Amino acid sequence: MLLTDLTAESTRQTVDEVAHGTLRVTTSAGTGLLPIYVSSDWSKPQPRITRAIVIFHGVKRNAGSYFRSANEAVESAGKAGQGTIVIAPQFLREEDAAGLHLDSGILRWHHERWESGANAIGPAPLSSFDAIDAVLAQLADRSRFPDLLQVVLAGHSGGAQVVQRYAAVGRGEGALTEIGVRVRYVIANPSSYVYFSEDRPLSNTSFARYSGSCKGFNRWKYGVEDTPPYVGQNSFVSMEESYGRRDVIYLLGTADTDPHHPDLDVSCEGEAEGPNRFARGTAYFTYIKARHPENFSQRLWEVPGVAHDEREMFHSSCGMEALFDLPGCASAKQH
Repeated sequence: MLLTDLTAESTRQTVDEVAHGTLRVTTSAGTGLLPIYVSSDWSKPQPRITRAIVIFHGVKRNAGSYFRSANEAVESAGKAGQGTIVIAPQFLREEDAAGLHLDSGILRWHHERWESGANAIGPAPLSSFDAIDAVLAQLADRSRFPDLLQVVLAGHSGGAQVVQRYAAVGRGEGALTEIGVRVRYVIANPSSYVYFSEDRPLSNTSFARYSGSCKGFNRWKYGVEDTPPYVGQNSFVSMEESYGRRDVIYLLGTADTDPHHPDLDVSCEGEAEGPNRFARGTAYFTYIKARHPENFSQRLWEVPGVAHDEREMFHSSCGMEALFDLPGCASAKQH
């Protein structure tokens, strides 16, 4: 597994805040506790909940900040935000667990490997994707959420990376769609994307088989080689077919163009996808759209003048439309 995104922010020793709530994640590999913020008591029936927003933090692991920002967006949405539950998982590092003397049952990862679906280093080898499966399983329980209509998984930066990869290989959507719940993935300003072939952008609109010197360019999380254990024996064809069917909105800040941003993935694998986040996102959308010429429903919405800022992205008119179907995104009308 490649180790990337080791930036100034990601190398902070401990988080400032750990969620008080936990969700038990269990597979045949074992059990662990995922710290999580939830805006309603989902241990009991919530008949008025019609939408769930699952918001994913970036490398700072500041799930509390994302949770509060998402709840403020719910308030700003007015009537459109009524009946919304906000859920913010927290993926901690081993330094967080050690430095804060957390319970030994709390899941923790090595550096930012949770972004790619890698297994936790303790207390059991559970993938961050297993944790997302557990969140979605809670929401798919009709005894708890009898009126749920839509689930939105949204992430910014590092959180957008985990959402994009989960959209490609995640298994939790199935239980929701079986009971008529729509699932959407909102991917805002990630540093990189998973490609399903060896092509990489020559520009925002042209592609060719990669011929550079970066040996790991096609390894997961950038490509489909050496996928994490969660993926199992799935072929890249089935992964792409699954991804192509899903409701995905890419949110790109038009000012997120700094090639020296401290949290930008500047590994050779990341650089193979483009010089900055905006260029990488626009190129990737062109790439995936060209590979799905029929029945393609994914969308790219540009957020004018916004750089690498979670709040400005999700509180923009395009962010509010992506989260709440609240009309107002000019880019949505153009694409």
